Amino acid sequence: MSFFKNFLMKKLLKSKMKDIPEAEQEKMLNAIEKNPDFFQNIASEVQAKMKEGKDQMTATMEVMQKHQDELKKIMNN
Repeated sequence: MSFFKNFLMKKLLKSKMKDIPEAEQEKMLNAIEKNPDFFQNIASEVQAKMKEGKDQMTATMEVMQKHQDELKKIMNN
């Protein structure tokens, strides 16, 4: 089940990142696989901001800025 879930997640994320170079896509997917709880928390925070009435881009940018130091650490590993 876990393999199937990971496969679907990768397919979904790749479709959302189609304009991003392949190497960057892989780097991001690896970071998500290694830190699933952190990225789940980010997704939850984005959803909460969207429920407050913010559009997806604004909500995402606010959450990413809030967690930018942690993101830098994760992406540089």
